[in-house]
Amino acid sequence: MSSADAHRPPETPRLLDHLIELRARLLRGAVGVILAFLGLMPFAGKLYTQLAHPLLKTLPNSGHLIATDPAGGFFVPMKLAFMTAVFVTAPWLLYQAWAFVAPGLYRREKRIALPLLVSAVTLFYVGCAFAYFVVLPAAFGFLARFTPDVVAQTPDIGKYLDFVSVIFLAFGASFELPVALVILVLLGWVTTAQLREWRGYAVVAIFAVAAVITPPDVVSQLMLAVPMCLLYEAGIIAARVVGKR
Repeated sequence: MSSADAHRPPETPRLLDHLIELRARLLRGAVGVILAFLGLMPFAGKLYTQLAHPLLKTLPNSGHLIATDPAGGFFVPMKLAFMTAVFVTAPWLLYQAWAFVAPGLYRREKRIALPLLVSAVTLFYVGCAFAYFVVLPAAFGFLARFTPDVVAQTPDIGKYLDFVSVIFLAFGASFELPVALVILVLLGWVTTAQLREWRGYAVVAIFAVAAVITPPDVVSQLMLAVPMCLLYEAGIIAARVVGKR
């Protein structure tokens, strides 16, 4: 080997190597979702019954869910089972994404990115749990009190699943606010002092967003807006702590 070859820098990984690695990570993530879906399929009916529990508690004795589509009684629970599989395997999917990206990060970037990723996943789950255990029972109870007695309450199972999915996504995404604020401060786009100064505008924006993405009732809007205001304050504190470190 010549001296020139000895001092030659190592060749950078080819694009094909990255594509192969990406394909492997995608396949592992897909296999995880499929296995979880197959495991949940026998319990699809029970999953839907559990999901409908906040609504069923507010319906009168004669109220029940219906399936307007002849095949809805089968496909809607299967759709819920698949959505639950994705929900349950989200940490596994994010791990595959992290394993693909992490080798290209510096140690300092890893120390920052990994806690933010874990916090984002945790807050999303907390937001969904808050929506299921607190928001849905309160919202359905509020709506049921204003429903005339002559109206037969027979919601469609497909529309109910779509409605609840939107609520879960709205609350799960909204609970990511502290992580978003920390990222903005770390990127240098805003400062914690500016976030404190903009507190009044943030509250107005939060209530406007809550009015748009929640059902048209005051209860669910307040139950989204108030936690988001608290999370905004938590985001300022977290950004100040992380920024000092």
